[in-house]
Amino acid sequence: MLIFGTRPEAIKMAPLVKEFQKHPEEFETIVCVTGQHRQMLDQVLDIFDIQPDYDLNIMKQGQDLTDVTARVLTGMRDVFGRVKPDVALVHGDTTTSTAAALAAFYQQIPVGHVEAGLRTHNIYSPWPEEMNRQITGRIATFNFAPTPLSRQNLIQENVSDDKITVTGNTVIDALYWVVDKIKNDMDLNDSLSSELKSAGYDVTRLSAGRRMVLITGHRRENFGDGFISMCRAIKNLTERYPEVDFVYPMHLNPNVRKPIHEVFGENLSNLGNMFFIEPLEYLSFVYLMEKSDIVLTDSGGIQEEAPGLGKPVLVMRDTTERPEALDAGTVQLVGTDYDKIVNSVSRLLDDQKEYDRMSKAVNPYGDGLACSRIVSKLAEN
Repeated sequence: MLIFGTRPEAIKMAPLVKEFQKHPEEFETIVCVTGQHRQMLDQVLDIFDIQPDYDLNIMKQGQDLTDVTARVLTGMRDVFGRVKPDVALVHGDTTTSTAAALAAFYQQIPVGHVEAGLRTHNIYSPWPEEMNRQITGRIATFNFAPTPLSRQNLIQENVSDDKITVTGNTVIDALYWVVDKIKNDMDLNDSLSSELKSAGYDVTRLSAGRRMVLITGHRRENFGDGFISMCRAIKNLTERYPEVDFVYPMHLNPNVRKPIHEVFGENLSNLGNMFFIEPLEYLSFVYLMEKSDIVLTDSGGIQEEAPGLGKPVLVMRDTTERPEALDAGTVQLVGTDYDKIVNSVSRLLDDQKEYDRMSKAVNPYGDGLACSRIVSKLAEN
């Protein structure tokens, strides 16, 4: 059983679902979603043509982390009461993954942790993800580590090496699948261009040599003053570089949208080269990321994906559980510090050597074969 609930989880688990489904003689593949991200989750399921066998549909307005945890825990108890899989596969560091792993543990069902071993060793940064991944790691029987460093983190926590498999990251499997789909379908290209125009950004603006900075932001630890600082830095950059487009697909969370309005005003249209658009489906986002020059983000997954497309990534966080990207030179931490954001984006826009150094660095997160390695490991057991 593969269990996931957020859009990032769905993107990283979808290619694994498809890989298991290639082997019906060896595996009965059951998909359970929690609906932790309802609309954005459903978009990914549609792209990969995945029909969940169970859907907890947990989200209610105004929930906090305790509510989400409790609803996943009790929902998974009921699912496991109907079907007891040989292995429950969860992903990464979400509330869904930790609560589902705990529910499986209570039923003595072995847990496989996809994207295991990422660490900052600071339980409040990122919060609550760091503690989520540590808890899930203690429960897991099978640890599918994306990199050798992730494996080493687990070994240092006394996880037996025979319980760890280095696989690469499944997000690269998903990325290559989507990029190939886009490149080989001109009708899809036209459709995605139209979708983006409807969302508020016309990609044909880039045909005249304009550059584009793609921005995302949604981390809880940045809510409040951190987001205000980020938004002020972005506003400064739009004024400093009128020949560059800045495109920000806004997360639905009101804690993200409120500071945007505080800094840019209530009317977010007609802001010149600043484009605030509605959240994008995964295909549209990859299409836009492929056309960008720089990615400015606080996301975890984008630190892995964008380098696969040769895009420098500036991370608006103080820590990262993905230090391999820092070591490889594909990613730079800028936090929410106004000056760091402005100076780092400016350097990449002004200095071609610095841009080439980051954009041409080798992505440490894999070759697109992570899912087949996971399936092979479980086939042995």
